[in-house]
Amino acid sequence: MSTAVDASVAVTEQEDVMENILGGKKVAVVFVLGGPGSGKGTQCSNIVEHFGFTHLSAGELLRTEIKSGSENGAMIDNIIKEGNIVPSEITIKLLQEAMIKSENDKFLIDGFPRNEENRAAFENIKISPDFVLFFDCSEEEMGRRLLGRNQGRSDDNIETIRKRFGVFVASSLPVIQYYDSKGMVKKINAAKPIAEVFEDVKTIFQPYGPKATQMPLRE
Repeated sequence: MSTAVDASVAVTEQEDVMENILGGKKVAVVFVLGGPGSGKGTQCSNIVEHFGFTHLSAGELLRTEIKSGSENGAMIDNIIKEGNIVPSEITIKLLQEAMIKSENDKFLIDGFPRNEENRAAFENIKISPDFVLFFDCSEEEMGRRLLGRNQGRSDDNIETIRKRFGVFVASSLPVIQYYDSKGMVKKINAAKPIAEVFEDVKTIFQPYGPKATQMPLRE
């Protein structure tokens, strides 16, 4: 895997492929993957503030669609309530619509693709990321962080944390390995303090240029 030190990003490599899919709009897309508690959410916020990307969370888009009361949202809600996985095509459609509607042309897609089926669905519509940003962190450290949260989350207990780790290893690691075989993974040591992690992130995102007005680093 490439590291922050030797990362070299080809910013425009995929633009021609995505032009037709997104209605003629040329964009840069980065997939952001990491286990629960790896700190990718915090770092996504820092990337947004310092480099001007738009952060798209597949899960948040699904929740927003459900809350909208639309026919599509009702269908998604029923699928989830029945304990089934939302088809990749639905999630991808929401991501595609969000990119088209946005005035931005740089996107972080957070937590997707979660598995090989998701990845294949993306490839079928000819959307490929510039690269995959992987926040690598040990299970022990991620567990410590999750248990130390003071957010009242019902899924932050030993049993559910272990299940989440298991799902990540079984489903998401093969996706990371696939992109790594193509030389598209930029691995970050996410066990370090937030500020140090972001220094590595900045090295990777330097080719995209800083945002005109930067906000203070999120701790």
